[in-house]
Amino acid sequence: MFTPPTLTIGNYTFDSPVVLAPMAGITDSVYREICRQQGASYTLAEMVASKKSLRHSKKSSTRHANPNDPEPRAIQLIGTQPDELADAAQWQVSQGAQIIDLNLGCPAKKVCSVAAGSALMAEPERVSAIFEAVVAAVGVPVTVKIRTGTDGQHKNAVQIAQLAQEKGLQAVTVHGRTRVDKFSGQAEYDTIKAVKHAVDIPVIANGDICTPEQAQFVLKYTSADGIMIGRASQGYPWIFREINHYLKTEEHLAPVGINEFYQTILQHISGLHQLYGETLGVRIARKHIAWYGQHLPFGEALRKQFNSLLSPQAQRDVIHHYFTSPHNP
Repeated sequence: MFTPPTLTIGNYTFDSPVVLAPMAGITDSVYREICRQQGASYTLAEMVASKKSLRHSKKSSTRHANPNDPEPRAIQLIGTQPDELADAAQWQVSQGAQIIDLNLGCPAKKVCSVAAGSALMAEPERVSAIFEAVVAAVGVPVTVKIRTGTDGQHKNAVQIAQLAQEKGLQAVTVHGRTRVDKFSGQAEYDTIKAVKHAVDIPVIANGDICTPEQAQFVLKYTSADGIMIGRASQGYPWIFREINHYLKTEEHLAPVGINEFYQTILQHISGLHQLYGETLGVRIARKHIAWYGQHLPFGEALRKQFNSLLSPQAQRDVIHHYFTSPHNP
């Protein structure tokens, strides 16, 4: 029987090794709460820009540490300047952040065009300076999320992970793709395995982990201390509890019941309406219903109907009707 690893970051030891990935425009406080309820050991907020001028923008205001979140509250910063990132880390900690994660993994063009995200992996000296500045600035654990490299000919994840350890970071997450891969093709785990063998700090594996069996395989193959789930949780937060159960028992849980889908979706969209307000909350809820619909009968019809709605009450009414109508089991 496989024994799941114990994930520890700084003074925090988690009940399970399964972590929710930070996803821009998705992992807001509502999403994080639902994933924690379903077994995510800890969750990371959406990446937030380190620039002071953007700190109080409408977008950033929903991405700071939420004092209502359970501990540890983890915030991911993105930027390119060591002093700017250090200042932003200090401010986030003053607002309640308990783990600071640095983004060296985002492959988005608008991020990489300013040499942030995964583009930083091409500049190890700058990365070293960033690590040193942020660790010196805060008294909480600092972690980093990286890719395997900038492209297939330039895979330097091991070098960046060793810098992280040398400069005092507490963990490194590795997505098994390069910057140019974005999210295409298949993630590879050989580089993650090499990183785990090269450092003593915890290593979290990320990329294409969509089933309990895949989660167990990646943990075994790489010897990683944890796994990070991103896209597989979209519309299916139960992936966390299913993986946790399988890692402990090598058995599958019963399928999620239709009533649990109903209660979770209602919690999700109502939370979005409250967090973002009626106009924006209604708009953001649409993409989540599209993801939930992929796991539901007549989900595409639900998505189309839901996308035409303009008020929170109309959205809640349609969800109620969908789950109480005779066509559902």
